[in-house]
Amino acid sequence: MTIAYIGLGSNLSEPAKQVQQAVAAISNIANSQIQSVSSVYLSKPMGPQDQDDYINAVLALETKLSAIELLDTLQSIENSAGRVRKENRWGARILDLDIILYGNEVIENERLTVPHYGMKEREFVLLPLAEITEDLYLPSGESVNSLAQGIATNGMIKQGKLSY
Repeated sequence: MTIAYIGLGSNLSEPAKQVQQAVAAISNIANSQIQSVSSVYLSKPMGPQDQDDYINAVLALETKLSAIELLDTLQSIENSAGRVRKENRWGARILDLDIILYGNEVIENERLTVPHYGMKEREFVLLPLAEITEDLYLPSGESVNSLAQGIATNGMIKQGKLSY
């Protein structure tokens, strides 16, 4: 079993509901079990600011799935929620599910980069991740808690807890 950390985000079509439904769908992934879920955070969009704020969270999933099998499953959940993939990297999304970490593995291929390429610059990833982990270190040896303590919050607001 491997612990994978999944980032969840939405800013369209009742975002809090989208994230809660994604947690429910993830809880039903075969050969996997949610270990913990962070609080929900309201954050500013990374890209164009002419879109609604995001609801974000991070969860820890213990899984027997390979990283690619997990990616396929998460993309299926996104598609079921109505996600439309566009060229715009930072556009509005019904649902965005990202594998932030997959055990202590470093993965780089055409479909998946783990650790997630932007995690160290994203408060909406680091702060929820630090909330649910104790003494977690990236494959590079960097402490998630230290990275989280050093990042600007950019006005991010903790909203409450998700159920799972």
